[in-house]
Amino acid sequence: MSNLLDPQDTRRSDSIRPIRALLRGLQSLRCLNSHNGVTVTEIAEETGLPRTTAYRILETLCVGGYAVRDPSDDRYRPTIMVRSLSDGFEDEPWIREVAKPLIEDLCKEIVWPVAICTLSGTNMLVRETTDKNSPLALERYSAGARIPILGSAGGRIYLAFCPEEQRQTLLKVMAHSDSPDDSFAREQSLVDRILGDSVQSGYAFHTRESHRETTAAVPVLAGEELLASLTMRFMTSALTREQVIADYIPKLKSTAAKIGHELRNAALSSAINREAS
Repeated sequence: MSNLLDPQDTRRSDSIRPIRALLRGLQSLRCLNSHNGVTVTEIAEETGLPRTTAYRILETLCVGGYAVRDPSDDRYRPTIMVRSLSDGFEDEPWIREVAKPLIEDLCKEIVWPVAICTLSGTNMLVRETTDKNSPLALERYSAGARIPILGSAGGRIYLAFCPEEQRQTLLKVMAHSDSPDDSFAREQSLVDRILGDSVQSGYAFHTRESHRETTAAVPVLAGEELLASLTMRFMTSALTREQVIADYIPKLKSTAAKIGHELRNAALSSAINREAS
């Protein structure tokens, strides 16, 4: 038997090789869309691309109409064209119909930016956020941003309240991950203490010193089913954790409970209608 590859097999293998330039462009677009303006250097640092490559990608996005460079600060910002990329994508109805109005009402009351996040692989995915409505948002994040589980309050509270089997699986996967964001999973005793405290109190905190920002999070439960994490970001210098626990955590828990209650009622109503038909 010949060890030589069939020319047709070689051509087929070549045809499915990923287009690296496209992957780099999509990665840069995702970074651009999750911040309120970025510089070439910031994109290069976040994506790990050479600065010249990051510059060419950003300028290409500008030519395509997906980004614009603000001459006042040399920051690149996404345009309305980015929204067209999500046409045809349907999120779960409960995010749009139940959670979104309630977190917008909460944001009006507390002013600080609020978001709802769900698990996506070994990250938390921001499903909806009020950043655009909050004058206190240091950076404006948008739906679709991914955040590390242990490196975020939303991820920690989710991990604390998810089923034991799921939690252990996630921790095991993260402990063997090469990502710096997941290395914390290898500190088992510390992780256990943090998650235990979160279960007992019903909330979690995480501070990003480099951003001068802290996030508080509570779980969103429909009965015993964990659906998501509800978070609030605030400037670390503006509020103490004690103030947040006293004045804001109860409001977060109340909104989370409303989301869970409405979803349970909707599920019961749907079940009754199915039985009636």
